[in-house]
Amino acid sequence: MSVCITGKHMYVQFIDDIKNETLGAVSTLKQTPSGSNNVAAAEVLGKRAAEVALEKGIVNVVFDRGGNIYKGRVKAIAEAARITGLKL
Repeated sequence: MSVCITGKHMYVQFIDDIKNETLGAVSTLKQTPSGSNNVAAAEVLGKRAAEVALEKGIVNVVFDRGGNIYKGRVKAIAEAARITGLKL
């Protein structure tokens, strides 16, 4: 589970490193209103990411925070994914 946070959007991808392919992805590009790049939007994104992963049979993931500090939006994404059923 790879997380990328920019100044305008947040992205989550589920990547199989062995096969070098993306198994699923979600972002705030279409899921949230423009300008929603806050902790509340991160919680929604984390929940949606977990739902996508679970639909594809992904339960256990390694959390790659992309060099970001584990707080704020990054933490909100991880916690929402955990609550929804992913094992990080």
